[in-house]
Amino acid sequence: MTEAQPTPNAPPQAQDPGRDPFAGVRRHALPLAVLGWTLFYAINAGVQTALVGIEAARLPDGPAPWQIATWEWSSGLAFLLLVPFVGWAESRFPLIWARLGRHLAIHLGLSVVYSLLHVALMVAMREGVYAYQGMDYRFGPWMPELVYEYLKDGRSYVAALTLFHLARLLLRRSQGEVSIPEALSPAPAREPRLEPAEAVPSSSTKPTRPERFVVRKLGKDYLVAAADIDYGVAAGNYVNLRVSGKDYPLRSTIAGLEAALDPARFVRIHRSAIVNVDQIAHIEPIDSGDARVAMRDGTVLPCSRRYKSALMQGGV
Repeated sequence: MTEAQPTPNAPPQAQDPGRDPFAGVRRHALPLAVLGWTLFYAINAGVQTALVGIEAARLPDGPAPWQIATWEWSSGLAFLLLVPFVGWAESRFPLIWARLGRHLAIHLGLSVVYSLLHVALMVAMREGVYAYQGMDYRFGPWMPELVYEYLKDGRSYVAALTLFHLARLLLRRSQGEVSIPEALSPAPAREPRLEPAEAVPSSSTKPTRPERFVVRKLGKDYLVAAADIDYGVAAGNYVNLRVSGKDYPLRSTIAGLEAALDPARFVRIHRSAIVNVDQIAHIEPIDSGDARVAMRDGTVLPCSRRYKSALMQGGV
């Protein structure tokens, strides 16, 4: 994506939409997320171990310190191992108004699964530690204990789900979210690829296929030329558009995006991916009859046999 050149009277933010204060955070998003969740559950387990230890010290026959540590740290470690499950659930069933009721009902069911997995993991860890100490661990009456654990685990699920949702909102705001404009006039012959949206006149006639997409980023709207899109990959209820090394989520299906793009330039290669044929570096057939599509930015995308022939006919 080629950005518009700065103009003398343009404000700094408008002339440089690519400036991204969150770029470093996103570049290290996975390590930071792992570190953050690990510290969160480790601190929580440490505090709980200390509190329960203080209470146990007041009892004449209270549990041993190693037992208390086993209970609290096994629970914390089980929660940590289930973080990817919550992340998948939030991504697959996002909390959006259009489907809020249905997705909340699904999350209610998933919270039960979450609790059962948490109990299974922590009981397995506790039994292992107790066996090492030459003792037997007893979880207690299963049904009452499961209900008790769910009352705690349900709150943990809601808290983790909320954190994922807020992080996703912050990420989308920082990187920009794409929408298809209602109406745009045809592009001039020598138009910059990205410019403030208000600089382009609108038309009352909606084009069959938009020549630009609107990117809303950090409170401002910018226009991205459709021809500058490298590829799109489905992600839940969104399609992530890759434009010059940056991802912009578009609330759409792959089929909806395919209908909005020029079929002479953009080709579907998978049920979850569509590419700009001009951005393909090479295609590597594989024994199954499918293929791998290497893009010019180094990304490798799968190409299913269903779409392989159409891709090859696209002039690549």
